[in-house]
Amino acid sequence: MLNASAALAGLLFGLGLILSGMTDPAKVLGFLDLAGRWDPSLGFVISSAVGVGAVAFALAKRRGRSWLGQPMQLPAATRIDRRLLLGSLAFGAGWGLAGFCPGPALVSAAVGHAEALVFVAAMLAGMVAFGLVEGRRRGRSSATDMEPAPIPAE
Repeated sequence: MLNASAALAGLLFGLGLILSGMTDPAKVLGFLDLAGRWDPSLGFVISSAVGVGAVAFALAKRRGRSWLGQPMQLPAATRIDRRLLLGSLAFGAGWGLAGFCPGPALVSAAVGHAEALVFVAAMLAGMVAFGLVEGRRRGRSSATDMEPAPIPAE
């Protein structure tokens, strides 16, 4: 049931991205082009997502278990630190250069857009590189034996 729910949520998310045009890098870059032909439509998509997310998190905070009976796992980190800021800057730079963020890139790659396939390959390479560096930093031998751990406060 969990896998079916995850698949349904992923399909719904992907369909929403396609219908809103967010899998088109030109649409995203148009939103980021404040000095040129600015396209505000991504702002409406983001606002809708933030609104739905705010309601969902408010409801989730009141529950001990998900609708499928799993323990509720909400983020505990509330601190803005150097790693968060640097990661946000890297994410924003990649988004601005390519016009893709991970979700829309995966949807675009799944339907065969070549530039999305390149982006996803680069994203995966970056994730592997991070895993290797982080694994060494924590004293592990490879990215594959890493387990999720809280990021230490700086």
